[in-house]
Amino acid sequence: MRADRVGRAFREALIKKARQGVPVFVLYDWLGCWATPHSYWRPMRQAGVHVRAFNRPALGLGDAFGVLQRDHRKLIAVDGEVAYVGGFCVGNEWAGSSDEAPWRDTGIEIRGSAARASARAFEGLWSGIGEPLALEQTLPERAAAGETPVWLIEGEPGKTRVYRTLHLAAAKARRRIWITDAYFVAPRSISEALGAAAQHGVDVRILVPAHNNWPLVGSLSRGGYRFLLECGVRIFEWQGPMMHAKTSVVDGLWCRVGSSNLNSASLMGNWELDVGVLDTGLAGQLEGLFVADLASSAEIVLPGRSAVVPDSVSSQSVMPTASLDPEGTLPERLEQQIRTLGQMPGAITLAPFVRAGAAFGEALAGDRTLGREDRTVLGTVSVGIAAIAVFAWFFPTVVGWMIWAVAAWFAVTTGIRAYLQARRARAEERTAALDSEIVPKGEKS
Repeated sequence: MRADRVGRAFREALIKKARQGVPVFVLYDWLGCWATPHSYWRPMRQAGVHVRAFNRPALGLGDAFGVLQRDHRKLIAVDGEVAYVGGFCVGNEWAGSSDEAPWRDTGIEIRGSAARASARAFEGLWSGIGEPLALEQTLPERAAAGETPVWLIEGEPGKTRVYRTLHLAAAKARRRIWITDAYFVAPRSISEALGAAAQHGVDVRILVPAHNNWPLVGSLSRGGYRFLLECGVRIFEWQGPMMHAKTSVVDGLWCRVGSSNLNSASLMGNWELDVGVLDTGLAGQLEGLFVADLASSAEIVLPGRSAVVPDSVSSQSVMPTASLDPEGTLPERLEQQIRTLGQMPGAITLAPFVRAGAAFGEALAGDRTLGREDRTVLGTVSVGIAAIAVFAWFFPTVVGWMIWAVAAWFAVTTGIRAYLQARRARAEERTAALDSEIVPKGEKS
């Protein structure tokens, strides 16, 4: 949520409802809104809007990696009757202006029991960081809104629900899998599942932004293209200002719309919210959007190869192509990225570091010949390690104190976490023992 024209209009709408006596609750991610000034939230609090920041930095103990976890959900739940889920944030980028086109994104409106479940999902996360909230229980029961099967996929750290859903979809697909993703740095197992589907004749296509709002992320994410292309997966880069949608559609029957990006941080570390729908009508709409987006995209192909012959689904007669190996020398590309870095706002992500680690590990293990993008990642990592080595040579005392501080922090936090987990386990064992000793009324011992 940004303090710009769109953000202020959204704030005024919430304030208006709060003044009418409607309970309004706003939960924002502290890291995602790090650039939003405190003054933006003050009028809402003064009007009676309940506002909380998720995962604000603190000196808490017990979870050394908790600072990296984010509430990446994008949800508006209204009266337990209707909910809106997708990739949209609140800012000018999604509305556009007279001289800038809006970002490309996708959201979905849901009603009925799935909308009520989304209200419970919000209350669960809200209650996890402060005084609990239980308004959903007081809402009246409503009649079913339709017969379409809908699943609310609540992503939580360590649960890997969307991750496992995509694995299942790749295994079950028979005709096509079309994925649109903003920050595509898929874990190796996801890439292997998609590659295996393509090798078995499934039409696997992935649509990503050509102009990522984090240019370095866009460049590093290309490191995963080669394996997919060699397996027969088709990859397209959308040429508009920014492709921010997160969708999947399988066989024109099942589809997913939500906030989860296909990278390790999103699939395994964040709180996310996606909607799975089994409906040919909605799946057909998403496939239509995908084909329309291809008209503004360029297909990425392996060096020396041409695009696949157009089929009946992609009606465009000539598809622009771009080689996987980018043009220009490394210094020229770095200069271009440094020049554009910071011009487009965005959210911090662990995706590039995940890709760098994967390239580094594969190079050391000798698993495969690295492509140009992977070699660039490996070279960048090597330069960084060399810089650290030089710094340690000249300032060994400083490096020693830094290592001590990090090691002490992890030792304390992991030790406290182990102690708390042990207490919890013993308490559960005692409870189970007491329950087993209780004899139900009416039974003889």
